[in-house]
Amino acid sequence: MAKPKPDFPPAEAIRALADGQGRLALRVTPGARSDAIELGDGVLLVKVRAKPQDGAANQAVLALLAAALGVATSRLRLLRGATARDKLVQLPYGRGSTVPAGAIPRP
Repeated sequence: MAKPKPDFPPAEAIRALADGQGRLALRVTPGARSDAIELGDGVLLVKVRAKPQDGAANQAVLALLAAALGVATSRLRLLRGATARDKLVQLPYGRGSTVPAGAIPRP
């Protein structure tokens, strides 16, 4: 039996939770019964089936978030929280993003 596809909130609603620099706060629940993304109070609640071993849960979180936003996983970057449930992810900017192109300084 195939596992059901998760229902995602609208990408615009997810992006609206990001700060002015395109950083999104996540609260992650690894080892959940099913993959899911829910809107919380100022934070995105992400549940993944993957266990928190060898970065598997972090990769699952980024893949699930990328699918919800309609971007490639490589466009997301984990800024903080590699070993914690509270994480900070940098969202992509540019075309199709709410983050202005000049908001994030480039080296």
